[in-house]
Amino acid sequence: MALATELLDRIGSRIDDSGFVAHGVHVRAGDETAERRWSPDVREEIHSVAKAIAVLAVGLARDEGLVDPDEVVAHDYTLRDLLRMTSGVDYPWSPTMFDDDDVYTSFLAREPRGRVFQYANASTYVAMRTLAARVGDVEAWLEPRLFAPLGWADVSWRRCPGGHVLAGEGISLTTEEMSRLGVLLRDGGVYEGRRLVASDWVGAMHSDWFSRAADRGYEGYALGAWRGPGEGWRLHGAYGQMVLFRPDAVVTITADDHFGADELAAFVMS
Repeated sequence: MALATELLDRIGSRIDDSGFVAHGVHVRAGDETAERRWSPDVREEIHSVAKAIAVLAVGLARDEGLVDPDEVVAHDYTLRDLLRMTSGVDYPWSPTMFDDDDVYTSFLAREPRGRVFQYANASTYVAMRTLAARVGDVEAWLEPRLFAPLGWADVSWRRCPGGHVLAGEGISLTTEEMSRLGVLLRDGGVYEGRRLVASDWVGAMHSDWFSRAADRGYEGYALGAWRGPGEGWRLHGAYGQMVLFRPDAVVTITADDHFGADELAAFVMS
């Protein structure tokens, strides 16, 4: 049995037995693929997996000489710090944050607490506002550089009331479309033989870890990605949207099961 099919069968059985509310699972092992669905094959919000797309946007701009990720954005934190969640600015998420506040101005006005980990959608949003000052509209700029090469036709990024991309969320993809992002990262920035982003930037997404004391699977965060569980790493969005990188395969999951995701991720990585 092909590895992709074998892994899919094992993961599918676990999902059926555990009651995890999966929508789809896609497995890529080398050039082999296998997929199973529990709900219609439609585009769904990928939540914080979008943070990895924001990271790639900065990497692409860096490759073109348009930004320096280590330039200071405000106070003493850099664009890289914003993407690594180490600006030290406390900005709690709320479902109405963009309606209730000028997030960009308010974030920049807050005093940081040094290089401590502070996970916040606002951090990625400020990074994309900083990038937009150099490249113009981020979605339009990315379309020929990332979206089109990955075959993401007519993908749009939701926007704040001011018209700026939400950055840390707001993109909808099918399970298989999201898996293409996994292939790009697995292959060090190359997709279907074409280099889209430099390998060192992609490598930093799963090596430049900011270590933290936390539960299994959250021991470290790099550029848009979490370390673990185990020896793997992953992109992880709310309600179980995940791209999991095993040594032998990339497993992409879409779901509606926020609290069951960590247990399933640990199983996939085992």
